[in-house]
Amino acid sequence: MNLKVISRNVGVALLVSALFMLLSVFVSIYNGRDSAFQALLISFSITFICGAFPFIFVRKTPTLTLKDGYMIIFLSWLLSFIFGMLPYALWGGPFTLTNAWFESVSGFTTTGATILEDVESLPKSLLFWRSSTHFIGGLGVVVFLLLVIPSSSPIRLRLTNMELSSLSKDAYRVRANRTVSIFAWVYIGICLLAFLSYWAAGMSPFDAINHAFSVCATGGFSTRNLSIGAFNSVTIDILTIVFMILASIHFGLIFLAIVNRSIKPLKNPILRAYLLMLLTASLLGGISLKFSAAGTSWGRAFLDSSFHMVSYASTTGFGIADNASWPMLPCFLLMLMSLVCGCAGSTTGGMKVDRILVLGKAVMRQIRSSLNPNSVTEIRIGKTPVKDDYVYPQVLYVALFFLLIGLSTILCLIFGDPNGHALTGSVSCLSNVGPSLGSIGSFGNYNAEPNALKMIFTFDMFMGRVEIYPVLAVFFSLFHAKRR
Repeated sequence: MNLKVISRNVGVALLVSALFMLLSVFVSIYNGRDSAFQALLISFSITFICGAFPFIFVRKTPTLTLKDGYMIIFLSWLLSFIFGMLPYALWGGPFTLTNAWFESVSGFTTTGATILEDVESLPKSLLFWRSSTHFIGGLGVVVFLLLVIPSSSPIRLRLTNMELSSLSKDAYRVRANRTVSIFAWVYIGICLLAFLSYWAAGMSPFDAINHAFSVCATGGFSTRNLSIGAFNSVTIDILTIVFMILASIHFGLIFLAIVNRSIKPLKNPILRAYLLMLLTASLLGGISLKFSAAGTSWGRAFLDSSFHMVSYASTTGFGIADNASWPMLPCFLLMLMSLVCGCAGSTTGGMKVDRILVLGKAVMRQIRSSLNPNSVTEIRIGKTPVKDDYVYPQVLYVALFFLLIGLSTILCLIFGDPNGHALTGSVSCLSNVGPSLGSIGSFGNYNAEPNALKMIFTFDMFMGRVEIYPVLAVFFSLFHAKRR
């Protein structure tokens, strides 16, 4: 591996974080140099120096191998977590080193889980940095990186597929070197539209930009203890549902619908399956909430159900009601949404609807082949045939996903699970949803969890965000390098 080329490209990721730290410093100055000013200024200085160092002492080289690319992916995320925790750790308060690490990883991976019991006690500049980690992580530290890699580089397409998932590449229908630009422009467009909509709906500009950062990244960090519910506005609730859905569907479909001025791309069978899943879960959850809570109107029940089903399926994690007191059926549906989640080519985590659909088709084909061994069947998504060499990695990914949930749950039980969140916490963190059920539900937090569990959950967040394969590729490449 070429450490020089790796260091230069990882330096870009750190400079992106430094830029948003500097913006947070300006927010602090605007608010009269609040209590986080010094912490943010020191963090910016350290991050900027470390990010700029390779550009001063390392010559630019066009050589970039696939192994270098995997290492860039891995180190860009890891170092972003480490430098991202500096503002929290230096500010202090509830942020021990473990808590600062947890909040940083949760922010960059757009998980949205938090250790904060009182979010509103943080200074505005630190709240802005917290939301900024969502914005950076949603677009992807590595997508920022790929924007500066020459489009002629043969490694760019491979890195794009690693960061955006191989499931998403086919639906763009454009040249490979435009994939990253499309992702970035759609992402920024959703963020800008969300900001203007929230502002027009009654949020302050500060609240609007922070929640826009969160919703476009499907992250879930809020400036309020009661999340979106603090605004007590049906208009804001509905707007949030719309933007959570937009951010969780394939960005290539949104791009094609806008460019072609047609809804035909939105007739995609995977998108239809996703919307049908959301509608079914919302209706079942709404009916259950209506009959389990006396005095609840049909409108309130369906709004609460729809909001949270979309919030968990999109892996955003916003809340408008406390699901800790919900009956069993909607809680089960929330956990199911946390497993399946949104579409490939978006900012969501989880297994993705795409993989579940492919898995279901593969199972049905196997059943038909067992009943009629002489028949020749193929898997189709809509009218498009799916080759077997495409099906196998997706089925294997689902198996790895459940294996990681099992391992994470076992480790949590070994290290002690006093609050009974080993399984639900593992599912939510690996899927990058954030909130789960009970005391870590929509209005809860992870502060009461033991430090060992917090570290396990952050590992789950990382594996879920980079979709397992790149991390495994790095470990295997390092292992083989040592053996040589």
